[in-house]
Amino acid sequence: MTLTGEQTWPNPAEWTGKIYSEGWRTSEGGIHQVVEPATGAPLARVGHASPRDVERAADSAARAASEWGATPPSERAGMLMRAVGALREHSGAIREWIVRETAGVPAKGDYEIAAGLAQLQHAIGLASRPLGEVLTPQSPGTTSLAWRVPLGVVGVITAWNAPLLFAMRALAPALALGNTALLKPAPLTPVSGGVLVAQLFREAGLPEGVLHVLPGGAEVGRAVAADRHVAMVCFTGSTPAGREVARVAGEGLKRVSLELGGKNSIVVLADADVEAAAAAGAVSSFGYQGQACVAAGRHVVHTDVVEAYTEALVRQGEALRTGDPREDGVALGPVISERQAARIERIVEESVAAGARVLSGGPREGLFYPPTVLDRVDRTMPVFTEEIFGPVAPVIPVRTEDEAVEVANDTAYGLTAAVHSGSVPRAVAVAQRLRTGMIHINDVSAKDAANAPFGGMGISGNTSRIGGTASLEQFTQWRWMTAPGP
Repeated sequence: MTLTGEQTWPNPAEWTGKIYSEGWRTSEGGIHQVVEPATGAPLARVGHASPRDVERAADSAARAASEWGATPPSERAGMLMRAVGALREHSGAIREWIVRETAGVPAKGDYEIAAGLAQLQHAIGLASRPLGEVLTPQSPGTTSLAWRVPLGVVGVITAWNAPLLFAMRALAPALALGNTALLKPAPLTPVSGGVLVAQLFREAGLPEGVLHVLPGGAEVGRAVAADRHVAMVCFTGSTPAGREVARVAGEGLKRVSLELGGKNSIVVLADADVEAAAAAGAVSSFGYQGQACVAAGRHVVHTDVVEAYTEALVRQGEALRTGDPREDGVALGPVISERQAARIERIVEESVAAGARVLSGGPREGLFYPPTVLDRVDRTMPVFTEEIFGPVAPVIPVRTEDEAVEVANDTAYGLTAAVHSGSVPRAVAVAQRLRTGMIHINDVSAKDAANAPFGGMGISGNTSRIGGTASLEQFTQWRWMTAPGP
């Protein structure tokens, strides 16, 4: 794939330095400069919303909510179908924005586009799904009905690592089911997660006032969570930030959906296909520089195969070239920021000081951190206890399946895991003992599907789910009515 380095869609003259709220307009919060992680070069200038911008947008979304909620499902579905067409039409430009802004390789951009399309397509069917039921009346000669109605205004706060996907994962079902929305993209990726999303829905014919895109920092997120018009907050990000969102939204007794961090394990049993397991482990720990909530932060491997597995994992990591993601042959770009690079470095250095051994990878060059494999890891080290969010694979040997379960469950997180074995029933038996919201057999830890309920247990979330029928539960509420007569 060739990247041109020139972004001409959407038209920069329309959106540069602006927010999207009843069209593109100047914000009160000023302008934010977006920087390309791979080069440090200025990439874009976006409007930075203020709390007052949020207040005005929420008022507008609340006014639009009744009309959009009453719009026939077929018309809402038609809008989503046009959004699918717009996303396909502009996929080349969108891929380039994702590569340059998120520092992912082109395949990462392709994944986000495909996943975004899947979210939109699934939501098309959600728009016309039956929303109610006829209940058995408690009194003769009466009618009793229950049906789901839109919540109203939904606040969506997204993370930087998959900005297009995270926006579509919440917005597509929320809009399909008749809600209006305020979208606050992450400050590091306001174009991929905000500007592009606004333009896609604008081209799809979404009425003004239904969607508002409000880039900004924590103060904008707090304003969204606190606003009196916002009935629900859908948040994707770190666990500490999620706790703050829940605290603010809780003051208003709002519904809150939290998709947070993870400390996920690849469990490799003694009868596993070692090469296949190591390939899945490498993708899970090193893909997109390990910057995913579903990345593997532990490789829990039976002692019978740990040496062979570790050698294979090192070999896989050393074959991955790190560099500018726009260059052919590069598998890993830079991590997203100096803050993130320093955090990865600190976790590894503290663990090495405590006795861990670096088998491959190691020191970074600026934001470029090579795939790194560690062994001699114990359960007190930062690489074991903390979510790394970098291309680091700690290997922990275990002697039994019981010990593997104990090690994998030794965390307050509970997002996802994978179990590898030559026997699927054996792997399933181990998987059922893991305390995670998602589990994959003989596969990677990092998986996503539009029709599946995505979310975790423990501090990986608040037991909420988005995807499939779970979206119906999240973005609507029940209404019950009784009436005389048949």
